[in-house]
Amino acid sequence: FAGKHFDYIFSNPPYGKKWSYDEAFIKEEAKRGEAGRFAAGLPGISDGQLLFLQHMISKMHKDKNRTRIAVVFNGSPLFNGDAGEGESEIRRWIMENDWLDTIIGLPNQLFYNTGIYTYIWILCNRKDADRRGKVALIDARNMFVKMGKSLGDKRNEISPEQIKEITELYLGNKENGRVKIFNSADFAYRKVQIERPLRLNFKVSEERLARLDEQTAFRNMAVSKKKNPNERKKREEAGKKEQEKIRSILKTIKSGLFKDWKLFEEEIDEALKKADFKMKAPLRKAIFKALSEKDETAEIVRDSKGNPEPDTDLRDYEYIPYGEDIHKYFDREVKPYAPDAWIDEKYTDSKDNKIGRVGYEINFNRHFYKYRPPRPLEEIDRDIKAVVKEILKMLGGE
Repeated sequence: FAGKHFDYIFSNPPYGKKWSYDEAFIKEEAKRGEAGRFAAGLPGISDGQLLFLQHMISKMHKDKNRTRIAVVFNGSPLFNGDAGEGESEIRRWIMENDWLDTIIGLPNQLFYNTGIYTYIWILCNRKDADRRGKVALIDARNMFVKMGKSLGDKRNEISPEQIKEITELYLGNKENGRVKIFNSADFAYRKVQIERPLRLNFKVSEERLARLDEQTAFRNMAVSKKKNPNERKKREEAGKKEQEKIRSILKTIKSGLFKDWKLFEEEIDEALKKADFKMKAPLRKAIFKALSEKDETAEIVRDSKGNPEPDTDLRDYEYIPYGEDIHKYFDREVKPYAPDAWIDEKYTDSKDNKIGRVGYEINFNRHFYKYRPPRPLEEIDRDIKAVVKEILKMLGGE
């Protein structure tokens, strides 16, 4: 249906269907950008549901005519994909264009080949005035009747009366126990990268010197790519002598544990100066890495500008509601527990170039969660004792 557009589009695409068979074609289509169907992004290779949805969106009217789309998905398209990844970017594209109208949560065991919960997504390119900028979630997950006879995994069905009720909930567009209405931006967040400083101690010992051989820059000193065997052997032998010389220089550094990287750097520089030995930055970095160990009691390692080096093992991410001030959130939720942490302001969104990457997810369960207090301990204890007594009786122990 290339070039055609429709008033109504309905689909029930396969859940969790891999699109690897069509990968080459789909990626070529995506390269077409706005001229193609997949400009918003590509979902993970294992699930093509959001490819179907983008295809349907491409068939919406481009003029003033209205198109409505209804598609049945499983839960994956609601939340799969982190900020900046394909699924999240597709949801972002839909939300920021204000196409998503409603999501209806359906009962489980509705389909003969799967018992999972499913969701109807309703999209519209020309929303009514009272629906613009809004998304309604309708919880119809317990609206079903049991079938007299099951059909595979299909044990439930929605009665005509329940269909009418769900339809009225949708058309009424009013909040109640089953309907919740949100602004589109309520589903957005910013993923912010939080760094903590690198703290290392340094020591020249046989154990740490042995680690030099694990460092690529040091190991490659004794590796040659010369094609001529004699030249290659000569170059490798010269490299091994250089390696031994470095080990000898390092052994002249006073023994003991250095918890201040700057003091250890001065010792290294002094030893190299006395030996009249110059080394390139990659080799220098390899030496520092081999002779160091993580130590939370050590001084912070800093770069040439005095800025703290981040410890990638301590790197973390905060998912901050879209409308909230990032720095206020950081001061409230992070600083009290990690006083030396900071926000990586280079970790930005490619579209608005602001701190943190924008993501969209729809946590249906969270929005309709109802707290149910646990049973009293006395009641649980009584049930356990009754079960134990029954087991002992079965085993002939009573």
